Amino acid sequence: MKIVPAVVEDIPRILEIEREAIAPPWSHKALLSEIIRDDSFFTVAWGEVEYNYKLLGFIILRRMGDDVELLQIAVDRAARRCGIADLLMRAALQFAGENALNPVFLEVRKSNDAAIMLYKKHGFKSVSIRNNYYNSPVEDAVVMARMQY
Repeated sequence: MKIVPAVVEDIPRILEIEREAIAPPWSHKALLSEIIRDDSFFTVAWGEVEYNYKLLGFIILRRMGDDVELLQIAVDRAARRCGIADLLMRAALQFAGENALNPVFLEVRKSNDAAIMLYKKHGFKSVSIRNNYYNSPVEDAVVMARMQY
């Protein structure tokens, strides 16, 4: 597995993964904007699947002053439960720690048990609920935070 910064050529594959995992998905323009932002950490995971080397997942963080928000993390459906999200999360938290960004915030669908378990594994704690935060379908968001040490 190789964890590297996202590049413009990765966007079509990121859009494929996003369509499987995130509702509603971001646009090509929004992803491009994150790649070129100075305050964004946009990293992808490359690995081998059935003798093909391809992009399997990605994570996006954005600095917000001294703290940071996890905007997206997603893994190809066929490559889930293989530790890719864990590797991406470690890389993102390492970046936050090295840059003294504290705390790390995120929102997650209340029904997304797998993601909530991942976040808790990495030290995130629930801090509040945002009612009707998501659409397609409408759902509450759990706001989580992790303090860097």
